[in-house]
Amino acid sequence: MHPKSISSLRSGQSEGAKFCLQVLTDLQHRGIKDILIASVDGIKGFPEAINSVFPDTQVQLCIVHQIRNSLRFIGSANQKQFAKELKSVYQAFTKEEAEIELDKLEEKWGKKYPIVFTSWRNKWENLSVYFEYPEDIRRVIYTTNIIESVHRQFRNLTKTKGVFPNDNSLLKLLFMGIQNASKKWTAPEGSTLGVPVRNWSLTISQLSIYFEGRLDKTLNL
Repeated sequence: MHPKSISSLRSGQSEGAKFCLQVLTDLQHRGIKDILIASVDGIKGFPEAINSVFPDTQVQLCIVHQIRNSLRFIGSANQKQFAKELKSVYQAFTKEEAEIELDKLEEKWGKKYPIVFTSWRNKWENLSVYFEYPEDIRRVIYTTNIIESVHRQFRNLTKTKGVFPNDNSLLKLLFMGIQNASKKWTAPEGSTLGVPVRNWSLTISQLSIYFEGRLDKTLNL
């Protein structure tokens, strides 16, 4: 990301579609030629911004974010039960099964909590992308929690530093943070440093089939 983009994020610039478009355009100018699947949170206009720069990219909205946002509108007395029944939607085996379960859930709760189902219906195209893929790929793309873990490490690095003299000093600190975080990404399973993506080799093989030719170019295979 360009230093000005990082500085804008740190200063609390609003995360609107226009800002997302600037970041994506910046990434393209820096050499990113293709994105297979983009897993993103619920920033309004983010999927459209991605596809305006990378039109062949599939955009998966974070299921965990959607669940949390839904429960905000559910009465406290019903949250536990609703959350339990909602699992039948996002843990369904196919998209068709998920849609049937969503219909059932709306039939039961829709009159009481219509805003929740309006949200799911309006975002369904991007919420349901992961149903197209086998379990190993689904596990990687259905949530942005991994990225948010990195963001938390960045916030911990910067929150006590006060004002940075220039953009480069901030970039150096974040670079060191990425170097430390990368130890978790490459740690063996069971390590105290963290657990990497399970069956990553299999996941890559599956992605190469679904995105024939595109993944090979990305990995220079």
